[in-house]
Amino acid sequence: MQKTAQQNYGDDPLKVRDTDQYKDEYVHGFVDKWDELIDWDGRANSEGDFFIQALKERGAKKILDVASGTGFHSVQLMKAGFEVTSADGSPEMLAKAFENARKRGHILRTVHADWRWLNRDVHDLYDAVICLGNSFTHLHNENDRRKALAEFYATLRHDGILILDQRNYDAILDHKIQPTHNYYYCGDNVSASPEYVDDSLARFRYEFPDKSVYHLNMFPLRKDYTRRLMKEVGFQKVTTYGDFQETYREAEPDFYIHIAEKNYHQQEDNE
Repeated sequence: MQKTAQQNYGDDPLKVRDTDQYKDEYVHGFVDKWDELIDWDGRANSEGDFFIQALKERGAKKILDVASGTGFHSVQLMKAGFEVTSADGSPEMLAKAFENARKRGHILRTVHADWRWLNRDVHDLYDAVICLGNSFTHLHNENDRRKALAEFYATLRHDGILILDQRNYDAILDHKIQPTHNYYYCGDNVSASPEYVDDSLARFRYEFPDKSVYHLNMFPLRKDYTRRLMKEVGFQKVTTYGDFQETYREAEPDFYIHIAEKNYHQQEDNE
């Protein structure tokens, strides 16, 4: 595999608003530093057992991690006894995830897949799909977002759930509040901040202790918009948490976590 050293956004990085750009963003150097940004131990402490309990409470056992990245959540769930398949659109990320899991005594079942054609590459049904790490915001086109959600929906059992997270872009767009990184990006001396934001682009700058700098161009999803899309593709109930809490002030959370249920609950219809 050829390892690209530098990201390439062309002459005007702010014009790069294309879903397929993710293939060129996760170059080897950035992937190699990703775990510095996350800090597995720090992130495990900040999340606690939120995802494990959410899955267990809903009876999920077989999980598809569609944004495995370097493998953090896949490994955490495997350690907790779940059956996990790890998918990602970046071969570099999948290779790093497999290596990280092996170092911790686990063998990852990996699939290289683009969400928009997920069921072309993943031929199974799951109790839960998880899409974490602000990954869904790599989709710049609404048709891509709808297609991906429909693919997630299709790979779930009749009573399956989707867990999807996103940055609190509402706070960034409306109030110019900088995220605090208390929960998701726990690495020491690592900077992850918005360099430019408008209604259709959030360009984030990532700076590491060795002074290396990388960027990601993402779509700034608003919370209610994401919830609406989930329901429009068929999910019956969507519960949203702010930094792992169901009760929160709109401006406070760094991240929102949506849990979307495919099954119809008649007794909850009047809630």
